[in-house]
Amino acid sequence: MTDKSPTRRHFSSGGLYEGRFGYCRALRTGERILVSGCTSVIDGQVRHPGDAAAQMRVALDTAIEALTALGGSAADVVSTRIYVVNRRDCEPVGVVHGERFARIRPTATMVLVAGLIEQAMLVEVELEACIGTADPPEQALSRGRRR
Repeated sequence: MTDKSPTRRHFSSGGLYEGRFGYCRALRTGERILVSGCTSVIDGQVRHPGDAAAQMRVALDTAIEALTALGGSAADVVSTRIYVVNRRDCEPVGVVHGERFARIRPTATMVLVAGLIEQAMLVEVELEACIGTADPPEQALSRGRRR
């Protein structure tokens, strides 16, 4: 019997928690890439304390780097999940998301959370991508203005 399951490929960014908690930064199975929650931590330090928008930019850079390492691109992103600690930061974090994804328009969820693993972290983001979906549809369907 032949195993027809897709091959799993992992990408590790070498982050502190990956090895300790037993996960990888990103996983590709077939044409699907899942990117774990990314924050603004670089070399063990939270970047831009107090600035959620700047933290979101760093987190997205980390996420897109992992996606690219597994053969994807930002244009392949189909869904994002954003976790924000402070309600006042939702707007600036959302604007940064829009800077990166306005043309691509993945599905997105933004959730307020009580906190993240380190107190200085204000935002965390996850991505999901499907390789080969980068071409935008000819026309987006819309049923009017909704939240």
